[in-house]
Amino acid sequence: MADESERAVQAAMEAELHLLDPEVRASPVLVSELLDPDFIEFGASGRRWDATSILTVTSAGSVDPESPVEVSEMSGVLLAPGVVHLTYFAENSGRRTWRSSLWRLTDTGWRMYFHQGTSAC
Repeated sequence: MADESERAVQAAMEAELHLLDPEVRASPVLVSELLDPDFIEFGASGRRWDATSILTVTSAGSVDPESPVEVSEMSGVLLAPGVVHLTYFAENSGRRTWRSSLWRLTDTGWRMYFHQGTSAC
């Protein structure tokens, strides 16, 4: 069971890091492959996003390739079969945020179902 849990957490971590890649974020097709159709995000700004609205932001170049998101302290836990919760610290362009994501395994692979960012002082 531990191996299954570790594999699930590792797969979700890889998907999260892939989603943070500036080249991936610039592609609505690639971002869509990683977001659940029912995706919801509560951003550090307090704004609520869904899959459609987040695609508008990411395809507009929300992450500068010259200043990628720096991730640290990433950890994860398998909450139930096919459901992983990740937490990590992200820094980009002087903004520091704590991030929390729920990933679920679907027929097409791991997809982010929920995400929240909280500003870190």
